[in-house]
Amino acid sequence: MTAANPWRPGPAAPDGTAPGRPRVLVLRALGLGDLLAAVPALRALRRHLPGHELVLAAPGRLSAAAAATGLVDRLLPAAAPGRAVPGELPWTGPEPDLAVDLHGNGPPSHLLLQRLRPRRLFAYAHPGTPDIAGPVWRDDEHERERWCRLLGWYGVPADPGEVAIPRPEVPSPAPGAVVVHPGADAAARRWPPERFAAVAAVLRRRGHEVVVTAGAGEEDLARFVAQAAGLPRGAVLGGAADVPFGVLAALVARARCVVVGDTGLAHLATALGTPSVVLFGPVAPRLWGPPSHPRHRVLWHPGGDGSPRPGDAHGPRSDARLLRITVDEVLGAVEELPVPTTPLGPAPARPHAPAPAPVPGHAP
Repeated sequence: MTAANPWRPGPAAPDGTAPGRPRVLVLRALGLGDLLAAVPALRALRRHLPGHELVLAAPGRLSAAAAATGLVDRLLPAAAPGRAVPGELPWTGPEPDLAVDLHGNGPPSHLLLQRLRPRRLFAYAHPGTPDIAGPVWRDDEHERERWCRLLGWYGVPADPGEVAIPRPEVPSPAPGAVVVHPGADAAARRWPPERFAAVAAVLRRRGHEVVVTAGAGEEDLARFVAQAAGLPRGAVLGGAADVPFGVLAALVARARCVVVGDTGLAHLATALGTPSVVLFGPVAPRLWGPPSHPRHRVLWHPGGDGSPRPGDAHGPRSDARLLRITVDEVLGAVEELPVPTTPLGPAPARPHAPAPAPVPGHAP
């Protein structure tokens, strides 16, 4: 469905000149994976409004990642615990010409943006904010498609397959390595470290260089995986702090592949066109998985009634569905991945089939 009154930039000043460069404020105050899942929507806004300044409200730690997309002019620092909505935004100057809610759906984010008095607001409809005439929210929808559909309703064409970000020009610290990332921001999406170590050990014996990456606070986890796998001490990147985004992007862009759970590094592999094996548990890959392409493999054993969210994505322990994935399955998926070539760019997702190809013999 398309809105009856597609939005266009505001009027010119009486003398015919633009009244200063108009600004678009996009609220997406979440994590790295959330930012990268919004790249198709950000690209659509940039293409539709080339003369606007595009301001992204997101955590300050994502400033380098936001800049690396080539789509954001400025980051407005904004964050809240977990996936909550920030209490306020440090917005200054004239009201936004347009505010876009890519954070979620409901009064907290809607009202936060409405307080800035934007000329127009793009958001999903919600009974708590009946003055917003947006499209209907769907729970069972891939994250990339969700935000592209929102923009399309307001007359801004958006393609969920436009996932690519520019490949970094800096050299990789470990070109051709297999990147193993055992962390995630919730225990429910962390495969057991002993299994990551077993995968890393076998891959090393098969002749692969293996690098273990860690976000801030994950040093003990990464060190355990590396030591249990018999990797050298220098095989761990990050842990005491996040790996600088430029280094991380260079590592992933030139990796043999990435082995990772449902977390931000999986989305970085998608954005850079790097082969990946992604392990899913409480949430279905058809909601958050990589594009449908042979270079991306997903493992998921949902069982039950086939719900797209059979578990708690933010639960305190590894999800039961994640635990059904075996070491041999992961190793088999790695060996089945195509060998990347240089340069290797991301393959576009099919707009109406965002879920990746399941590993043969496993649950879709």
